[in-house]
Amino acid sequence: MAKELKDLTKRSENYSQWYNDLVVKADLAEQAAVRGCMVIKPYGYAIWEKMQRTLDQMFKETGVQNAYFPLLIPKSFLCREAEHVEGFAKECAVVTHYRLKNDPEGSGVIVDPDARLEEELIVRPTSETIIWNTYKNWIHSYRDLPLLINQWANVMRWEMRTRMFLRTSEFLWQEGHCAHATAEESEQRTIQMINLYAEFAEKYMAMPVIIGVKSANERFAGAVNTYTIEAMMQDGKALQSGTSHNLGQNFAKAFDVTFVNKDNKPEYVWANSWGVSTRLMGALIMSHSDDNGLVLPPHLAPIQVVIVPIYKTDEQRDKISEVINPIVDKFRAAGISVKYDDADNRRPGFKFADYELKGVPVRLAIGPRDIENGTVEIMRRDTLEKSEGQLEGIVTHVEKLLEDIQENIYRKALEHRAEMTRTVETYDEFKTEIEKGGFILAHWDGTPETEEKIKNETKATIRCIPLDGDTTPGVCMVTGRPSARRVIFARSY
Repeated sequence: MAKELKDLTKRSENYSQWYNDLVVKADLAEQAAVRGCMVIKPYGYAIWEKMQRTLDQMFKETGVQNAYFPLLIPKSFLCREAEHVEGFAKECAVVTHYRLKNDPEGSGVIVDPDARLEEELIVRPTSETIIWNTYKNWIHSYRDLPLLINQWANVMRWEMRTRMFLRTSEFLWQEGHCAHATAEESEQRTIQMINLYAEFAEKYMAMPVIIGVKSANERFAGAVNTYTIEAMMQDGKALQSGTSHNLGQNFAKAFDVTFVNKDNKPEYVWANSWGVSTRLMGALIMSHSDDNGLVLPPHLAPIQVVIVPIYKTDEQRDKISEVINPIVDKFRAAGISVKYDDADNRRPGFKFADYELKGVPVRLAIGPRDIENGTVEIMRRDTLEKSEGQLEGIVTHVEKLLEDIQENIYRKALEHRAEMTRTVETYDEFKTEIEKGGFILAHWDGTPETEEKIKNETKATIRCIPLDGDTTPGVCMVTGRPSARRVIFARSY
């Protein structure tokens, strides 16, 4: 295990390689046999499950219900909304045949040329089209609205350059799709869901985010408006961590989804969609982890507390277990996930390094002398600080410690973002500051041409127009034209 840690690239040497090393060495995921795809391993999936359970409950508290829609989408569906198909056309995987057969020349199996589909099917890059085609059968009257549906699924977007969790050809996500009777209701739901994502990011992931609206160049294909939460990683790059899209009536018109309103007149419904993905796993890793491995916020850690007994004989182990087993039960009764690792096939030092690498928030170590004295060694993963605690009342102590760790991790990330957020007035100043990373607040004239020029010359994009923040008007740093307010620029993942 010491070798595993030694081989973990330091962040200061190569941040990208450190990330890749950590994903593999912490047993989160590995490359799949299919190019651009990954295998999420049990420990990584356990973190995703905690995210999923938490978000699912938050969705349901707002009235959302879960459903499931087909993986395969008729090609003709994507043609109905021109902007939408243009946005995803280059990323689509296409199913053309429905059968294989033995190669007559004896070289395994081949695609049966006689089994070509009458219409090609697209492996879903997102589900707006097939869902809105379905909603046409579900919505008839204003009494059927609002329709608040979410699906947990996988999607496929063919990627040339991939990185586990951050950008893979296949990934897991949730996509909410809501239908409303009025534009106002749809906009309220759109904003409600981006605020929900922000709450989840900050309360559970301990990751501060900025809520804002995307520029026209950056918004979702087919949307009227896209709201986003933007987070800053430790290397100063931004990561889009969740989006919520006001779709207006675009998809309703494309799929002829109408309802009879209260005045007994037909009207197109108003739509929104919203989603987060396993990209949040990448955000979690890059927001908090260090050169010793993962640092997981207690609210999402699969194992919040690990207890490691230190012993030389079976008799010592049995005595420790006799004391610890009731304490384990108390931890579980308090809703704390705990693991008592008394396995004798690994030395304590290996276990310490392993759980440190995997980011377990609190580690308790206890030996025969501790049993005699009623004490236990406590180590917190966020600071690596060790202290001696009393076995009496340890559950209450750890409960408070976990919350302190959660708050400390968030505070550290917030301070880092503050240090890496700067305001500039001129384009020359911008070019200098963007090389240092972080969020840059600058005036922009609102035109796609200026936005594209900045992107081409500096590799920085407008991450969002913040909903909160400085709304003082000024002049564009590039063109000198009037600017309504500052926007946030950054280089991003």
